[in-house]
Amino acid sequence: MAGGSERSGGTPGVDPRLLGSVFTGLSAGLLVLDPGGRILAANPRAEELLGRRAAAMAGEDAHELLHRGPGGTEIPRELCVLLAVAEHGRPAWGESDTFLTGDGKVLPVRWSAAPVTRDGRVLGLAVLFADIAGSSAPVGREAGRVDLLEDLAERLTLVGEVTEVLSETLDIEEALDRLGPLLVPQLADWVAVDLRTAEGDVRRVAVLGPKGRATALEAWRGPLPPPTSEFRSALARVLHGAEPVVIDAREMARLPDDPLAAVQAGFLRALGATSAAVVPLTSAREITGAMTAVRTVRDRPFTARELALLADIGHRAGVAIDNARLFGEQRDIATAMQHHLLTDLPQGRDLRLAARYQPAPAGSRVGGDWYDAFLLKDGTTALVIGDVIGHDLQAAARMAQLRNILRALAWDRGEPPAAVVARLDDAMAGLTDVPMATMVLAYVEGPAGGPWLLRWTSAGHPPPLLVAAAAGPAGGGAPGDGARYLEAGQGLLLGAGGDSGRRDGVERLPPGSTLLLFTDGLVEVPGADLGAGLERLRELGAGLAGRPLGKFCDGILRSVPSGSTDDTALLALRLPSA
Repeated sequence: MAGGSERSGGTPGVDPRLLGSVFTGLSAGLLVLDPGGRILAANPRAEELLGRRAAAMAGEDAHELLHRGPGGTEIPRELCVLLAVAEHGRPAWGESDTFLTGDGKVLPVRWSAAPVTRDGRVLGLAVLFADIAGSSAPVGREAGRVDLLEDLAERLTLVGEVTEVLSETLDIEEALDRLGPLLVPQLADWVAVDLRTAEGDVRRVAVLGPKGRATALEAWRGPLPPPTSEFRSALARVLHGAEPVVIDAREMARLPDDPLAAVQAGFLRALGATSAAVVPLTSAREITGAMTAVRTVRDRPFTARELALLADIGHRAGVAIDNARLFGEQRDIATAMQHHLLTDLPQGRDLRLAARYQPAPAGSRVGGDWYDAFLLKDGTTALVIGDVIGHDLQAAARMAQLRNILRALAWDRGEPPAAVVARLDDAMAGLTDVPMATMVLAYVEGPAGGPWLLRWTSAGHPPPLLVAAAAGPAGGGAPGDGARYLEAGQGLLLGAGGDSGRRDGVERLPPGSTLLLFTDGLVEVPGADLGAGLERLRELGAGLAGRPLGKFCDGILRSVPSGSTDDTALLALRLPSA
């Protein structure tokens, strides 16, 4: 079967394996069209009848290329009954039409067409046709007329829905829960899914059945006996790479010859199975498990065509499961790396520090946001907040490079923050592959017991927020009074070509005040006003001023906007009261 690739408009891609199995032995021509009437695929019989290669027809308008009236005259598009199938979403057929062949001749044909739909929306057409002169059997009788095409359209729609459902989530349990209503009862009365674990064991992770099913049957979920290569049961063979198989009532009646077969036989008996199909869940890397589809109605065994459809679905599910596992492995590694890089904070008798990190709600759950705090040679406390572009493992690795270089530069010469960041900007281009980053480097200077002075510089980063000590019970004022942003010390972000004018901001820190450094995930939502986010944070900070530092940070982190797509880091410093 030759076919075109997936096209715009939501039309499902045509899987050659699925179509090849559906059309085995079909002596009529078959075309698959998109909603606009462009040809997506054609079977070998269509190529033969039309004298055209499928690859040459792909993407062509079927009406303009093929449809002709008596004597080969062109038919106005608005009079084309075939195209009306897509417009109205109803099957149709023609008893005496004409298609134009590749050598310019006209071919008298009978045809049937049915729409491929999803949620009431037409995604394409399946058109079955036969040569009137070359066949005494009408296309309607040969292929079950429109019934066969409606069945084909339903199956193509099902594959498209399964693909969409499996691609919408990287959570295996969620994917299987969504898969159940698509397969039951359309293809089977019950479906069981077994997955291989990292240790090589097999677990039955899902038993999917009809609405109102007896929940006791779902107790068959859990660990299964190991499927060693010596076992000859259908499930064991499929888990070891055998082809999909249909189990009939006679085979189900045989005594099981191994523990895995005994569990499977008991499961099928409990369901009252009359026919079962076992297919592998496969990916490019491995066999991730197996799927057992069960029917409980007599005289309705799984056919070879249905087995091929289930095998195709099993492959798609296997790829989705493998992707979810790879994502989980990467996420675990990245999360461990992120926590390792977010170091413990120095704590003294006077200055208190607290920090929080929240990964992005999507993606690998790790990114380029970071905080850091360390003591310089003279005892000054250095505070850092930064953001390297990206939300993945690469961003975390780049963040680690930048953090380590910054620590070395800050420790080396005892220079003010602006000079250190200028040298970091220069070193970043030569020693790292970090494209761009923002950050604040701040020094808290002063003797034990105060007074304290804040000296800081910003490389394109949101400004620090200084929150005054909480007012007493008689205090008043508008929301946000006592909290303000420190706007001085602003410079270009790192990687923008250097900033020769970097400067430090200087601010006296009042006793009992709280300094908050944060990344933009705390205040920024795509499409929303950044100024409103900053004002919201200022008011919140003032309202939390009287809370212990840890609870202050927790309250701030809970305010991350629901639409945020970024990871978030924050670092807070609390000075002792006078």
